[in-house]
Amino acid sequence: MVATQFACARPRLAARSAAQQHARRGLTVQCVAAPEQVTTKVQRNKNMGKLQAGYLFPEIARRRKAHQEANPDAKIISLGIGDTTEPIPPFIVDAMKAASEGLGTLEGYSGYGAEQGKPELREAICKRLYEKVGRKPNEIFVSDGSKCDIGRLQLMFGADVTVALQDPAYPVYVDSSVIMGMTGGHNGTGFDNIEYMVCRPENDFFPDLSKAPRTDIIFFCSPNNPTGAAATREQLTQLVEFARRNGSIIVYDAAYALYISDPNCPKTIYEIPGAEEVAIETCSFSKYAGFTGVRLGWTVVPEQLRYADGFQVINDFNRIMTTVFNGASNVAQAGGLACLQDAGWEQMLELVAFYKENAAILRKTFQDMGFTVYGGENAPYVWVGFPGQKSWDVFAEILEKCDIVTTPGSGFGPAGEGFVRASAFGHRGNIMEAVERFKKVYGKQ
Repeated sequence: MVATQFACARPRLAARSAAQQHARRGLTVQCVAAPEQVTTKVQRNKNMGKLQAGYLFPEIARRRKAHQEANPDAKIISLGIGDTTEPIPPFIVDAMKAASEGLGTLEGYSGYGAEQGKPELREAICKRLYEKVGRKPNEIFVSDGSKCDIGRLQLMFGADVTVALQDPAYPVYVDSSVIMGMTGGHNGTGFDNIEYMVCRPENDFFPDLSKAPRTDIIFFCSPNNPTGAAATREQLTQLVEFARRNGSIIVYDAAYALYISDPNCPKTIYEIPGAEEVAIETCSFSKYAGFTGVRLGWTVVPEQLRYADGFQVINDFNRIMTTVFNGASNVAQAGGLACLQDAGWEQMLELVAFYKENAAILRKTFQDMGFTVYGGENAPYVWVGFPGQKSWDVFAEILEKCDIVTTPGSGFGPAGEGFVRASAFGHRGNIMEAVERFKKVYGKQ
């Protein structure tokens, strides 16, 4: 008899052959599979190996799952990932429903569309948001979201450009730069060859541009994710002038622009004179209309924006979009068009106002408990300081004591250490319950 035991199925043939040879000699052996065989000779992208860990939000989800498994009766409230929770407004839903039903008829069916987006949607975005700042419909590229467009922009720029970004900032700016090969290795704090422009309370969450070196690309988000800070007109004017002096291109992430209520904080970079020669703007319906799952956004590339050799950037982005993208969903685009009609726009603004109320509730709660709090006024995020503590430790403590998921500030960059982000995206009942839990644990701070 030959006793065999396999750790995996892949090497069975080789193991069986060895066992048969021993059996012929009258031996009984225990066969354990060798390490998994490698078939290909393809080397891994070395830049993927530079990434320090999993993407921030899947890591938070992993820790949440582990906490839930250890505490099966716990009702976990998520104030972590900025995922919308309220229903899409009815006028917008009706438009998508009609478009979807239309696909089931000969008259209403449509297949591939223009990769740049439906002309009527490009025109509607321009008229509602950009006509007063001189943009044109042909400069607007409709997509499946600004995060995806950031990846496409990186693909367009290539690996040979230098990059600067706010610190803290949305992780996709750093991680996509690493993947593209724009950076060196991780130095224990951040990645070499990335210029981290520190944005903390001490500098009003705006970088000291007098000390910033020139880079080719500057990623800038306003209102900022995660701090909730919205740049003023004066600050954005400084940023545009800085880019113009240095010959840089700003990638301006305006995903939360409709949350701005301060008239001194522009809703688009193109409110600043000269921005059309140095800035690309990306935006999304995700946090406006609850389209986080529907997926619809846009990127604006002005005709005036040119590379050093005079070639128009818009032509390269058009080539990228027509090469690696087949256009946004027909149904999603019908929803986007409804968002920009008067009835849809009004309902969408009501949804934004709901989340802004959530943010105000969270902001006041932390302030009343004695915390130093930022954001929550022109953005759906509240940035809470825990001086002298590690962000991941605070995240773990809040999860353990309150059954609430937040986001550790250090996950957004080195300058985020000592903070956590609380998201205002949630049902009102959950927000109010979270408030009571926070008060119970931290009310005597």
